[in-house]
Amino acid sequence: MAENGSSQPPKEPTGPKPYWNPYLAGLLLGGALLASFLVLGAGLGASAAPGRIGACLVGAVAPQHVEQSGFFGRWTADGANPLRYYLVYMFIGTILGGLLSAVLARRVSWIVERGKGFNRTARLALALAGGILVGYASMLASGCTSGQALTGGALLLNGSIVFMLCVFAGGYAAAYFVRRQWND
Repeated sequence: MAENGSSQPPKEPTGPKPYWNPYLAGLLLGGALLASFLVLGAGLGASAAPGRIGACLVGAVAPQHVEQSGFFGRWTADGANPLRYYLVYMFIGTILGGLLSAVLARRVSWIVERGKGFNRTARLALALAGGILVGYASMLASGCTSGQALTGGALLLNGSIVFMLCVFAGGYAAAYFVRRQWND
């Protein structure tokens, strides 16, 4: 007999688990950044990984194009493997770790989050356009927001601090124009 007096075992909760405490999560992220500096001698970032994976995929189909490309060619010069770079494995680990965390927290579902006044196709099209724009911008800037904010911020680089202030200011300014898409 179970502790509650019934012959049935207690039921497992079916809803998602609560989010982590943000202070604990921030402390653990800082620990991961410190470990990256101690073990690898470099910080965290993600923008190089998709480009290197792209160079590998394009190289499998059109190796001459990759060799002649100013963007991809720098990673394949002298027969180098573009996947032999620590950020590629960190990128893959981040995706798999995030998926594992979401599965364990019971937060995996196939939905498109959007406001009622915004259709699914438009939301996905804007998300794709935004992703392409951010990817292109990180290529132009020779880095991504995670590298700039986390690594540069941890090193107290002036440019990184100004960058983060601009990111927050830009986010708040843009939120004014799209707030009606979410407040319904």
